[in-house]
Amino acid sequence: MSTLDATRAELGLVVLYLNKAEARDKICRAIQYGSKFLSNGEPGTAQNVDKTTSLARKVFRLFKFVNDLHGLISPPPAGTPVPLILLGKSKNALLSTFLFLDQIVWLGRTGIYKNKERAELIGRISLYCWMGSSIATTLVELGELGRLSGSLKKLEKDLEGSDKYKNEQYRAKLDKSNERSLALVKAAIDIVVAVGLLQLAPKKVTPRVTGAFGFASSLISSSSFTTKVQDCLKNASAFATRDMKVSSITLVSNVWFSSRRNSVI
Repeated sequence: MSTLDATRAELGLVVLYLNKAEARDKICRAIQYGSKFLSNGEPGTAQNVDKTTSLARKVFRLFKFVNDLHGLISPPPAGTPVPLILLGKSKNALLSTFLFLDQIVWLGRTGIYKNKERAELIGRISLYCWMGSSIATTLVELGELGRLSGSLKKLEKDLEGSDKYKNEQYRAKLDKSNERSLALVKAAIDIVVAVGLLQLAPKKVTPRVTGAFGFASSLISSSSFTTKVQDCLKNASAFATRDMKVSSITLVSNVWFSSRRNSVI
């Protein structure tokens, strides 16, 4: 692939990234919590940015509850222990409920839904659902990391006397372990953010603490997203080497959407 083709492919990924509602939501999330950290709950420009960005994010999440509803009714991977299956389904149910109720909150804040008291109550219920889904995610990731750790130790014994890092299966499991460790950290951070938004411990989890943890969570999400983009670019480069007649943008699009179908977020 020539330098021009590589540049076009990279720009194509940027365009695809910005055209995705989820990508815009990640950017807005970082702005929202960064503003919350700066404002510390005090009136001013930063708090206005926090509130307006929070409202804007809700538009990007319209009908997103269908994603977790689909995960809820989908069969689990073969060999998954029943406790992890139940926790995973609980996470899907809680997150889907949060995203559904969040739409009603959006209707209330825009003035379409007139009952403000009920909208505020629904908002708190939705945040409790999000906190519950984050707790379930934390438990799922802990369980999966335990399974991966046992699998890695067994594989290390089988590969004793050889360079385990040259083994493709070992590297794949190690990468998966790193991904789940990052997901565990993010889920734990999100629990703190939920506690802050619900004001369950206002003296300890202040708006500034909530903003700092929320911003850190946003960075982790963006980091994971960027890694997937880089993987797509590598795959696109490999495919383009075999067939230079394929359009770079079309090629990247196909690889991108293929990776999205095969990933669980």
